[in-house]
Amino acid sequence: MRRALIASVAGLGLTLISCGGTATATPSPGTPITIGVSVSLSGDFSGDGKALVQGYDLWAQDINKKGGLLGHQVTMKYVDDASSTTQVVTNYQNLISSDKVALVFGPYSSLLTKPSAAVVDRLGYAFPEPAGGAPSVFALGLHSLFFVQPAAIEDNLVSYTQWLLSLPADQRPATAAYATEDDPFTQPQIDKARGLLEAAGIRTVSYKVYPAEATDFTPLALQVVNSKADVVILGTQVPDAIAFVKTFITQHYNPKSIIETAGPDQGATFSGPLGANTEGIMVPAGWNSGSTAYGNPIFVSEFIAKYGGTAADISADAAEAYSVGQVVDQAATKANSIDNQKLIDTLHTGTYQTVQGPIGFDAVGKPTGGVGVFVEQWQNGSAVFIYPASVAAAQPEYPKRAWQ
Repeated sequence: MRRALIASVAGLGLTLISCGGTATATPSPGTPITIGVSVSLSGDFSGDGKALVQGYDLWAQDINKKGGLLGHQVTMKYVDDASSTTQVVTNYQNLISSDKVALVFGPYSSLLTKPSAAVVDRLGYAFPEPAGGAPSVFALGLHSLFFVQPAAIEDNLVSYTQWLLSLPADQRPATAAYATEDDPFTQPQIDKARGLLEAAGIRTVSYKVYPAEATDFTPLALQVVNSKADVVILGTQVPDAIAFVKTFITQHYNPKSIIETAGPDQGATFSGPLGANTEGIMVPAGWNSGSTAYGNPIFVSEFIAKYGGTAADISADAAEAYSVGQVVDQAATKANSIDNQKLIDTLHTGTYQTVQGPIGFDAVGKPTGGVGVFVEQWQNGSAVFIYPASVAAAQPEYPKRAWQ
């Protein structure tokens, strides 16, 4: 058994607690703290990185207005990881070991969360994170990781398949086409949806896994077009989500339903390049700007006041980042401490209220007790919940309208 070493550091207002990794800094009451984040300010995930910063910064603004995190005024420190799996590891090593930040929050994507979670765990820090919910992340078996979304991502498309299969027999699609990035976020969703629909008799007429590094999506989209599938289910991030739709438009291919794993949930980042042609496109979503979940109406109004735009422009990434702060605030209050080990222990107990709804965590940080992931659809310039009926703000538009 490794023994903990506790030593007071004169003049710094810190207690250093070493548990075999690096020393974690526990600030004295009332002293300001820094929270470190590796964020994609450049590279493939730069749009999502910007949204995370917006959500984190808005939470920091709100918590400081309340007197700070358990009395500690918060400063956020962001380091660009360039969407790189190697740079993200270096960033968290430096934030913890060199910069001695009090806490760290997670980056964007399962791709970056997986390698960074391992190093953060080794260094003894809690790792609440907004966007790393792939099965391979939880397979690490880390007790220090907490995925702050309503459900693990492999189940994101289950509600969509349930909706399709609930359609009357004469309306249910006969064929489906699938294309997905080779990415731990996207492919598990697509493969689970495919299995469920095939088991129900919906025939697969096209299936393609393409490199996450791909930049030319036209040939991939044309393969889907040529399949003439009734419904299209895509494992996308923002760039390919937009590119597929643009190719469908130019080819006059209008399936009865299109759903994409990410892209349509990114507000103006998605709708800006497509305009009215967002109409009818679906996305799995645990957050919606019109939700009345804990603190969400205030979050939306403050977001617009701080960043401009409308509710329809807000990225779900920002809400997920804000939720990380909400969870940490409640856990710190419950533990009466921002010590990392105490936060880890506390986050494994109870349920935490967020703008996405209630969230709890199992032994490896997978969310439990949440309300699940719903189906959202763009209708008349906004993304609205359409399934299940218990949360629906509008009826599903099916078949989707023709392109404009």
